[in-house]
Amino acid sequence: MTMPTERSSWAPGRDGYYGEFGGAFTPEVLHETFAELRTAFDDARSDPAFWESYVALMSTYAGRSTPVTYCDNLTRTFGGARIYVKREDLNHTGAHKANNVMGQGLLVKRMGKRRVIAETGAGQHGVATATMAARFGLACTIYMGEEDVARQHPNVFWMRQLGAEVVSVTEGTRTLKDAINACLRDWAESMDDTHYVMGTVCGPHPFPEMVTYFQSIIGQEARAQMLDATGELPRRVYACVGGGSNASGIFTGFLDDPSVELVGVEAGGKGIDSGMHAARLAGGGGRPGVAQGYKTVFLQNEEGLMRDTYSVAAGLDYIGVSPMLADLHQRGRVRFESATDTEVVEALRLTMRSEGIIPALESSHAFAGAFREVSSLSSSDAVLINQSGRGDKDIFTIADALDDQGWKDFIQRKSAGYER
Repeated sequence: MTMPTERSSWAPGRDGYYGEFGGAFTPEVLHETFAELRTAFDDARSDPAFWESYVALMSTYAGRSTPVTYCDNLTRTFGGARIYVKREDLNHTGAHKANNVMGQGLLVKRMGKRRVIAETGAGQHGVATATMAARFGLACTIYMGEEDVARQHPNVFWMRQLGAEVVSVTEGTRTLKDAINACLRDWAESMDDTHYVMGTVCGPHPFPEMVTYFQSIIGQEARAQMLDATGELPRRVYACVGGGSNASGIFTGFLDDPSVELVGVEAGGKGIDSGMHAARLAGGGGRPGVAQGYKTVFLQNEEGLMRDTYSVAAGLDYIGVSPMLADLHQRGRVRFESATDTEVVEALRLTMRSEGIIPALESSHAFAGAFREVSSLSSSDAVLINQSGRGDKDIFTIADALDDQGWKDFIQRKSAGYER
């Protein structure tokens, strides 16, 4: 696999800007740390041996390349375009998060740091970071909003078993944005020996560019696999968008192909009109602003105060979006839609029953967006859905959403057993 090339649509301009979005608005105490990180990253990606070591690690440790699966039953159900799925759920730790984390782990070793910290919402990034730390012998602290700790507790269990300290963040909305704030505070006090493993394509430069660099392995594989499977490029590529790392990863493979429409699907929650959602771009409610060290589109009011967000999927309720994706949306290269919780749960149920595939609730947003549109396309067209992760982490939330009485009975019996 070749080193990622510097595509003009993704390459940052002045000080890490993508159009009017991006940049690095950091406290003075972190200025030298970010300068060191930018230098280390630039040196690493200019070294062909670094990319080769990354690809080898992902092949021998993480199980890459992940396959593309043709979904015959879903295709017949909807008619129209043929449905293919990029299976990031089969990556080690169950999601695309390992791609970025293992790459940053190699960079940490190159920099000589001894400790890593990370934020996590859905928990997959936390598990991946704890896994990387165990693999490379690093101390690890994971910050997670108290709300997310409660709904993603299986991932919390595995983080702790892997040796990470998990800190429950009780400030603010107790979700992902608050975990990021806690990470930045920690880093300001521990920068000499600590690296912050940002989990998505947000934050100050160079994080958006760096995370995309490692996640581009998805798009490289997917483009070649679709050409091999169908002899042509897909008509559309769908990906869910929280911060945007899985979308950025798969979109890089097709960004320079104008015949391929790129579709990002945000969390519509209980509906855009309800105000309980996380649709920054699709909902039209996002506003440009600066927060958490960079400029992008945030869900904020006219005074610049961040609004509460909501999604059934813990990984999609972030207040902002990648500056890269905000720019591509502004330029019309990526179309943004949203999917409600109801649509997402139904798409998940249908995918499980039709194909024996269990997408994460985050990924199910991409499925819902595709299912809404595929019947309007021709059978000569193919669409590709990026399944960013698997749904076993969501078992509590999914069981509640499906109102599964057998699961409720099991939990009650198990709880009673612990009380003895």
